[in-house]
Amino acid sequence: MTRPTRQRDHDRQRVGDEDAEEAEIDIEDVDELDPEDFDPEDLTRTADGELIHEETGMIIEDEQIDPGPEWRAFNHSERQEKSRVGAPTTKTMHDKGLTTTIDWKDKDAYGRSISSKKRSQMHRLRKWQERIRTKDAGERNLQFALSEVDRMASALGVPRSVREVASVIYRRALNEDLIRGRSIEGVSTAALYAACRKEGIPRSLEEISEVSRVDRKEIGRTYRYISQELGLEMRPVDPKKYVPRFSSELELSEEVQSKANEIIETTAEQGLLSGKSPTGYAAAAIYAASLLCNEKKTQREVADVAQVTEVTIRNRYQEQIEAMGIHS
Repeated sequence: MTRPTRQRDHDRQRVGDEDAEEAEIDIEDVDELDPEDFDPEDLTRTADGELIHEETGMIIEDEQIDPGPEWRAFNHSERQEKSRVGAPTTKTMHDKGLTTTIDWKDKDAYGRSISSKKRSQMHRLRKWQERIRTKDAGERNLQFALSEVDRMASALGVPRSVREVASVIYRRALNEDLIRGRSIEGVSTAALYAACRKEGIPRSLEEISEVSRVDRKEIGRTYRYISQELGLEMRPVDPKKYVPRFSSELELSEEVQSKANEIIETTAEQGLLSGKSPTGYAAAAIYAASLLCNEKKTQREVADVAQVTEVTIRNRYQEQIEAMGIHS
């Protein structure tokens, strides 16, 4: 049996009054709440950037700084025209790319050729600009060293991140006065080799020495010195990182690469890798894998690509096939 309409309306009004009273109590309590007592899970960031407490509606943060530009652009060319910032700072330049440069084009802002008098003046300005970019011997040292790093990195074809890391390592060595008594080329090459290892880019000492102006022994000696003095934590190089590049140069299939990686993993678990050159170890595994997959390459071919001797490949090959239980 349903209640009369008047009774239902009375009940609804009474419930509404109770909710209003509770709401008033909640609103009064909000002023006494401490934002630090709120559970972070109850806080929500709105599209406008405000941080609010969902249950009470309290605004915790409302002053947001807009880091974007004050202008609008609707395409790339418009964005380039309105942008007033230069290139980002970089550790690969001695001044971090913060100084200005005078363009070599002898033209004004409208693209018109300038007079001979102005050209002569611009030539002198460029000369002085280059001179004042390095204010002391330390900056000249850094400028030369970083240009060497950039040259060698380009010759090796390593990514930009390696150049940045190498530049940071060289700067640290310069600040710690580790350059004294050593050649700039030697320390910069050692910094590049350390950066390659830090970034997991497989480049052997032989490959580094080919593009450097110092010999392999000096690079190795300087690398050990700066890594110890700067506390660079270097993990042993994984021979498997050399397999794709060597296999590609030898034009071997994916099957050979997979088999070579399997040989390296299996034999390394048995302790054969300890104290061995990672390039020679990878080369021997590729040679063994090429025989097993009927894509035979001579020891001479593999040795030339890996820049190791045929004797090294033969010795590592014999150890690996014995560990794998394969009879040659």
